[in-house]
Amino acid sequence: MKNQIMKEIKGGLIVSCQARVGWAMYGTSIMAAFATAAKEGGAVGIRATGKDNLLAIKEKVDLPLIGINKQFRDDCEVYITPTYESAVEILEVGIEIIALDATKRARPNGENIKDIVLKIKQNYPDVLVMGEISTLEEAKYADTLGFDILSTTLSGYTSESSNVTSVNLKLIEDIAAFTNTPIIAEGKIETPNEARMALESGAHSVVVGTSITRPEILTKRFATEVAKFSEKE
Repeated sequence: MKNQIMKEIKGGLIVSCQARVGWAMYGTSIMAAFATAAKEGGAVGIRATGKDNLLAIKEKVDLPLIGINKQFRDDCEVYITPTYESAVEILEVGIEIIALDATKRARPNGENIKDIVLKIKQNYPDVLVMGEISTLEEAKYADTLGFDILSTTLSGYTSESSNVTSVNLKLIEDIAAFTNTPIIAEGKIETPNEARMALESGAHSVVVGTSITRPEILTKRFATEVAKFSEKE
């Protein structure tokens, strides 16, 4: 089953369908609609956060699901499926891949990523476990923990990678150079060309979110450029 899922997503586009409370696109029905549209457009998988959203998407779309459980806390930097309990909540939905922050940063309740991965593999052996990192050092550590997939999701979003402002093709290449663990490229991919370049750099598949499912951001890009013309007049 795991091998079949990896074959289904190989060389393809996975669309991240997410929205926080207060955003215009927030809501389970909207996430399910985004996922449906993504499938119609040729996506091979969907990434989403939270039990309710995953259930709503699962009802509408039969693509492989990468599930995460974002939990933001003032006392903890880790927010992507930070604890085993947060993992179980979405594992029970029946997702094919679960993604976790795979850095060494402190987690709630004194948990550590090594033990979380071990418990998931013991109790949910049919689910692929993906480790999300921001640097090559983090990728090398994560690769010792038995992750089925490594992802560059956090590159540019941690203090250790704050210098990264665009898709990190070098990180993909460097990870591919030391391990055969499949890599999913994610983070700051803004154009179809960049998605293709990520695959050329060694990624197994590519995740795109903002540039597909954040219409307010896309609108701002256009509005900013159009405003430059008005300023000239």
